[in-house]
Amino acid sequence: MSGALGGFARREWGPLFGTVRAALVTRRWRAVPMTLAAVCLTALFQVVQNQDWGYQPVQDIGSVRAEDPLWLALLRTPLSLFVPALDLPVWGALAQVLLVFGIAEICLGRWRTLGIAYLATLAGTLYARVGIALGPDGPLGLPASDARVVDTGPSAAVVGLAVYVCWRYGAYWTGGAVVVAMVVEVIVKPNLAGREHLAAIAGVLVLIAVVAWRERGQEGVESRPGTRSWKPPIRS
Repeated sequence: MSGALGGFARREWGPLFGTVRAALVTRRWRAVPMTLAAVCLTALFQVVQNQDWGYQPVQDIGSVRAEDPLWLALLRTPLSLFVPALDLPVWGALAQVLLVFGIAEICLGRWRTLGIAYLATLAGTLYARVGIALGPDGPLGLPASDARVVDTGPSAAVVGLAVYVCWRYGAYWTGGAVVVAMVVEVIVKPNLAGREHLAAIAGVLVLIAVVAWRERGQEGVESRPGTRSWKPPIRS
């Protein structure tokens, strides 16, 4: 039994663990500069928004509500990812960013990590508007009161990044467990945040489908010597 579990663990997490371990051993904290900056920014927002003078400025630059004009929500969305929700413990947000963003930065690179994080966050933000427009009667609809709910925090980005990294490194059972956990969250506590997590997953699954389709289209094309991909070498 222990041998079977060990084999499963090596297949499921071996490539991911090896990549993360090698980066941390060779480069230590230099492997995750973007993650460390994100942790510091999240902590800074938490400190500032809990001051009498700081709450409104943080809301003005990083608070998103579905009742806001779309252009304003899009403008605030990048920073909203790093504004912790006031009704949740900040250590949870910091731990999520440090762990999941750190693994993603090592495995995917900083810019792809940021891109996927914002895609997931934006998918959740836009879903809130669509859900409110559909109304509470439909399966995908939301009550009008959710338009006033403050929508901040890294959770949608964390969920989206976790699913993408699991797919990229073949940890399919783990990725499936994340999806199932989010579905159970919505069933147990059907609120805006839980549904936005599912919207974030849906957005990332679309991205995965597009990437997989492109990669299948490149299969069978031989790489030429001296190049890093199937593309022909650049000639000056």
